[in-house]
Amino acid sequence: MILFMSLTLVTFTSCSSDDDSSGGDDGGGGNGASNGTLVAKVDGANYQSMAISSSATIANNGQNLLIIASNSEGKAFSMSIFGYAGVDTYEFTGATLNVFNTASYSETDVDLNNPQNSTTELWQAPYDDTLAGTLTITEETDTKLKGTFEFTCKNVGGDQSVKTITQGSFNLNKQVQQ
Repeated sequence: MILFMSLTLVTFTSCSSDDDSSGGDDGGGGNGASNGTLVAKVDGANYQSMAISSSATIANNGQNLLIIASNSEGKAFSMSIFGYAGVDTYEFTGATLNVFNTASYSETDVDLNNPQNSTTELWQAPYDDTLAGTLTITEETDTKLKGTFEFTCKNVGGDQSVKTITQGSFNLNKQVQQ
């Protein structure tokens, strides 16, 4: 997954984008993400993905959901819901053994002169046996998936730092794979 996101970022770093990103916050509640994007605050700083590198994929006969979103700065989100059932709220928790929902935030520093020297820091949730956050699907159509999310994630493989993701929302193109 990290390799895929890194390669996607390397590919699209030099491409221009004409998405109509407003760069503002979501106006309080609801879904403030523009068409095809994911927005959030990462430790209070605004994040917005590019539509070209953001999607929601429903797989395994509709039972799994994978959301991937990245921007041209090498920052990305990934969220997986196992046992997906449509419009509902899903938890990112380590407290329940049979819940395998995960969320992550990553920052990749791409070295365009030598891509092998690129580095990625990954913050993941859940990282212990507590409730790390939630993802709520507010609307699902044949072509779109909209919702909100928030979670706390930890860089367990690195410096052990914690990031707080708030005011997350998405309005993503939906793909279905069997």
